[in-house]
Amino acid sequence: MPDRVRIIGSYLSPYVRKVLVCLHLKGVPYEIDPIVPFMGGDRFSTLSPLRRVPVLVDDGVTLADSTVICQYLEDRHPQPAVYPRDVADRARARWLEEFADTRMGDVFIWRLFNQLVIRRFVWGEETDRALVARTLAEDVPQVLGYLEAAAPAEGFLFRDLSIADIAIACFLRNAAFARFTIDAMRWPRTAALVDRTLATAPFERLRPFEDEMMRTPLARHREALAALGAPLTADTVGTATPRRGIMEV
Repeated sequence: MPDRVRIIGSYLSPYVRKVLVCLHLKGVPYEIDPIVPFMGGDRFSTLSPLRRVPVLVDDGVTLADSTVICQYLEDRHPQPAVYPRDVADRARARWLEEFADTRMGDVFIWRLFNQLVIRRFVWGEETDRALVARTLAEDVPQVLGYLEAAAPAEGFLFRDLSIADIAIACFLRNAAFARFTIDAMRWPRTAALVDRTLATAPFERLRPFEDEMMRTPLARHREALAALGAPLTADTVGTATPRRGIMEV
């Protein structure tokens, strides 16, 4: 068996989840150091200058961006493909991945998950309820309206499961942790697409680890994951003291 790829980053990160789904789809063995970026020490800063996850270390290659990592995995392990073969479809899939990583990341992670989960349980700060209300009333409908126009009536966006389906579903999985569900009457195609994607084997394999982390205090995440048989690294670049990322305001 080849050496395992090393992944640094929490199972609860949508960006980490995207990479892990690709690894599972491609059958690439990996081990994981499941830290949240706020708990990374100086070694983490060296590997990820922006103090963000995921980080991949593989055969002397270190990468610290989920899109770059997924494209690297596609080049190194081309089958099964997660990017469509057709040039136009591949470009469209990359755009939807970018839309998910940026616009959906802003809306569902920084404005919802960060406000309702991270601020409370990592920093001990109050939720900005006005921001959450504006996000739900204005930003979420804009995002879901755009996705509804792109979503297929059945199957996946480009016939087979692709990076576009994966990226979109990853952010809505986190939205569910913040108790948001898609209104299937208003956005039926998007709701069905996300349900189909989350029901695929790679997402289902990750679900027990994610669910356990959501109900376990941060300091006990590694212990709880070990009990579930997660493929943990022997050591960690995490620390016990949180610090903010250099790009946070």
